[in-house]
Amino acid sequence: MMNPEQGNQTSIAEFILLGFGTLPELQILLFLLFLVIYIATMAGNILIVVLIVVYRHLHNPMYFFLGNLSCLETCYTSTILPRMLDGLLSGNKTISYSRCLTQYYFFSSLVATECLLLSVMSYDRYLAICNPMHYAAHMSGRSCLQFVGCSWTGGFLCTGIIILPISQLSFCGPNVIDHFFCDPIPLINLSCNDPHLMEMLAFTLSLIFLLVPFLITLMSYICIIVIILRIPSTNGRQKAFSTCSSHLIVVTMYYGTLLFAYMFPTTNTLRDFKKVLSVVYTILTPLVNPLIYSLRNKEVKEALRKA
Repeated sequence: MMNPEQGNQTSIAEFILLGFGTLPELQILLFLLFLVIYIATMAGNILIVVLIVVYRHLHNPMYFFLGNLSCLETCYTSTILPRMLDGLLSGNKTISYSRCLTQYYFFSSLVATECLLLSVMSYDRYLAICNPMHYAAHMSGRSCLQFVGCSWTGGFLCTGIIILPISQLSFCGPNVIDHFFCDPIPLINLSCNDPHLMEMLAFTLSLIFLLVPFLITLMSYICIIVIILRIPSTNGRQKAFSTCSSHLIVVTMYYGTLLFAYMFPTTNTLRDFKKVLSVVYTILTPLVNPLIYSLRNKEVKEALRKA
């Protein structure tokens, strides 16, 4: 129970992120593995942004959204991996209360932004394949800026709604978070306050900024697949599907792990499995995005050869 005089004051100054503490003999190996992944992720995504900025034949809506996605992935990875690498190398697993909230704010904001951006990218592919005659009108330069601006603004406003009540929680008991970053649910469960209201708020926001963009993306691809199946020639179907297959792979991998991690209750049985899933959507997805888009896209490969 929380003492009345504690009010909304935080009595815990820092938290302990267990991370992969149950595997002490693998700390150096994990450090080297995640260091290589971080370097490759940063290099790959920054390279895509540079190619899109430099080469004029990539100045179209699809690559504009792709450049924003790569920029987002660069920021997204940098909120998680540097702190985790430091913990693996030095063994220091503590993180201050303010740094924990800051990490959570930027991480959750970027997750929400990516969900919104992926739904915008699926809508872009829907227009390009299902309504090509009106594509230029719907995806003008101004429209693209508005779509991207709304995605970034919406993502950061979404997390701002929940970060304020979380910052008012009192922490006076255990300070151990069984995760490798400041995930909201374990953080809320450590507070001295009743967690049910905060869990309900977190679930509602996840429903809005996770499930709704996912359903928009799903509906877009159902329409795309229906149109593709109506194309009489095999070459025409392959050409149409190749324009959106890369995005479909990314969406499946990202949403599949993210929805399972946040839309299902955390039990003792699922806790470790969810931690593995968190590695997929926080670390592996930003790594494979540039690989999938570059290796499966002729225009990006052509720009890479020119570079």
